[in-house]
Amino acid sequence: MEKITVQTNINASVEQVWECYTNPSHIVNWNTALPTWHTPKAENDLQVGGRFMFRMEAKDGSEGFDFSGEYLEVIPNELLSYKMDDNRIAVVKFMAQDASTTVEVTFDTEDQNPVAMQRTGWQSILDNFARYVESSN
Repeated sequence: MEKITVQTNINASVEQVWECYTNPSHIVNWNTALPTWHTPKAENDLQVGGRFMFRMEAKDGSEGFDFSGEYLEVIPNELLSYKMDDNRIAVVKFMAQDASTTVEVTFDTEDQNPVAMQRTGWQSILDNFARYVESSN
């Protein structure tokens, strides 16, 4: 298992970035790597031991999966770490810099897809997140 790190810089306060990253009413608007996919349902119990579940589906209904797991650490406006249901770990850092925020996600790879594809997919979701937050300003 390898670790991959992706990041983006967002022209928004860390408080706004955190809210958009963790609130299910926002997650359903940005959590996709491809325009042909969407997240029709998101649940998020944002506390240590709390669970999250984001239903990710192709818009045509041809395929889908639940991205889910349990929080290991929650520090508002700073850090999230979680264990996915397949036992992989991810850490999300929120780093405030004046009027912008850098979001960095480090995650364990899985065995089903090539590492390059995983990096591209997670980066694409993060880029989509940045566009969503900046358009919400």
